[in-house]
Amino acid sequence: MKIYYNNIIDTDRHVVEVTGDRVRIGRAKANDIVLESPFVAEEAAVLERRSGGWEVIALGMNGLRVGDDQLYSGDRLALRTSCSLSLFPFSLTLDLPSLAQTTREAERAALDEQMSQLVHDLHVALLKKMDLTGEVSKSLLSDDEYLLRFEKTLDTLSRSRPEFQQGAAPLVTHLAGQGLRDRLLDRITAGKGRCMLGEDRHWSRIVSAVPEREAEVDSTAQYLQQQILGAAKDVPLPTQIEAVEQKFWPAWDAIESRLHETFKLYAALQYLKKELKDIVFGYGPLEDLLRLPNVSEIMVVDRNHTYVERDGVLQNSGRRFISDLVIETIIQRIVANVGRRIDKSQPLVDARLADGSRVNAVIAPLAVSGPTLTIRKFPARKLLIDDLVAKGALPRTAAEFLRAAVLARKNILISGGTGTGKTTLLNCLSDFIPDRERIVTVEDTAELQLAKEHVVRLETKNANVEGAGEYTIRDLVKNALRMRPDRIVVGECRGPESLDMLQAMNTGHDGSLTTIHANTARDVTLRLEVLVQMAADLPVESIRQQIGSAIDVIVQLKRLHNGRRVVSQITEVRGVNERTGELELRDLFMLDDSSEHSADLCPTGRLPTFIGELLDTGKLDLGTFYGAA
Repeated sequence: MKIYYNNIIDTDRHVVEVTGDRVRIGRAKANDIVLESPFVAEEAAVLERRSGGWEVIALGMNGLRVGDDQLYSGDRLALRTSCSLSLFPFSLTLDLPSLAQTTREAERAALDEQMSQLVHDLHVALLKKMDLTGEVSKSLLSDDEYLLRFEKTLDTLSRSRPEFQQGAAPLVTHLAGQGLRDRLLDRITAGKGRCMLGEDRHWSRIVSAVPEREAEVDSTAQYLQQQILGAAKDVPLPTQIEAVEQKFWPAWDAIESRLHETFKLYAALQYLKKELKDIVFGYGPLEDLLRLPNVSEIMVVDRNHTYVERDGVLQNSGRRFISDLVIETIIQRIVANVGRRIDKSQPLVDARLADGSRVNAVIAPLAVSGPTLTIRKFPARKLLIDDLVAKGALPRTAAEFLRAAVLARKNILISGGTGTGKTTLLNCLSDFIPDRERIVTVEDTAELQLAKEHVVRLETKNANVEGAGEYTIRDLVKNALRMRPDRIVVGECRGPESLDMLQAMNTGHDGSLTTIHANTARDVTLRLEVLVQMAADLPVESIRQQIGSAIDVIVQLKRLHNGRRVVSQITEVRGVNERTGELELRDLFMLDDSSEHSADLCPTGRLPTFIGELLDTGKLDLGTFYGAA
């Protein structure tokens, strides 16, 4: 859906392509449509997708007007066709999908429900027909005879269903479409990224494939690819994937009536085999999402809702699990691969996939709505500081300054909210550490990708079933001091280990790096005070002296309302003011609030106290520091 809007005193119109089932409108920058005016409420209205179309809900005190209808705060109105909204001083035009398109979307949603139930029923029947109650041994996963028996059993069960005995039933056609869509995504992502699953996936091959039919499926997928993407070459992969996600079903609707029933039946059965194999042997609906390089985060809310993050924007993926039990089984499969456990006595866990992607899972009794799972994927290629500059996360001048600070062995603390890119920036800054230096990393879940040879990686360990054998971040930081490190890198300071980290920085381990959750550089110092007091009952004055002596530079990260991640602040910690007793901070770079969309990080004109050291050693050129970004 497209939304056009403009201020009544401004002739320039803006257009936004919105996705998802909920669109927020208001003055606050967290909204999907930001209307910058003091006359507009921070949350003025919200658009929600309903089964019959869209509904607008007025939230602001001044309400809004839809055509001739005046809505006040709390009022709702169903929208069946494209219309205009008046939200003083803005005018908005909603380009809503046609009624036929909305009806078709509702039909597909109903078919998705039927498909989910069918997969569930087949899964239950498979469990009865074959011994699949426990984890299948890896030797059987490589056994073609076993896989062929699995596929033939599933084929027999599927054909006995009434949906497959009615010719080209709507559900069979829908399944065939899902199979073609899956094949098309396979075509455009083949060889474009590494396998996120990190294991021999021989079982994913369809052993019972018929070469002639496979050729027909491939040619049909190629035709759909041409219809969706056209003849343009060198189209970025994320753009291709987005085009398939948005345009596949209209393209499929245009050709499916011309396809033979036997072709649809074959494609539908192949898709069912693939789906059931993913559930029994793999990671279920997550398999597709894990292989898409433009998906950076996967969030399973419940069995019916799985969200993904693409380019910093959250979207409903449309993938579903057939039951809570399947979600929990897949969680068990993931954590078992890295020696972690999750059960009712320990209902949450942090783990990682083979490529280092972070996994967090929560089950009952902590998860009320069913098992929930969050996977933060690592990119196929480690990002460099030049990549961040190219993406507009920070200007070249700021990158050069940070490089010089790392080479000069300044202690750097990277701060930001969840998902702002703290670990990514930490990885990039670590590239500047000289190869001759020894680095010891300490993490809850090992996810740092330091491209260095002399790196010792330490990871925490949970207590065993007897409650013994636990090793915390603090234990590992203390041990790291005995390992003759030149630099210590702590993935994140979130507890008493903050005191040990500060002491390490103050006792000859200059040039250390760590991250922390905070909103601003000033909040960083306040939070550190609280975290240190968790470790020892020290006076605030002493803690501030520790912070002022240990931390040299704070790099603040921020996620803009459009999903982009940027460096918003680079601040020097100058020490404690003798007169006031407060920590003195000097902002060296600040984000220009007036141009947040372009994320202009500009120098403030203030120089760090150690600028002379950088200039004398040739690690930084003053002209570069104040040159163009």
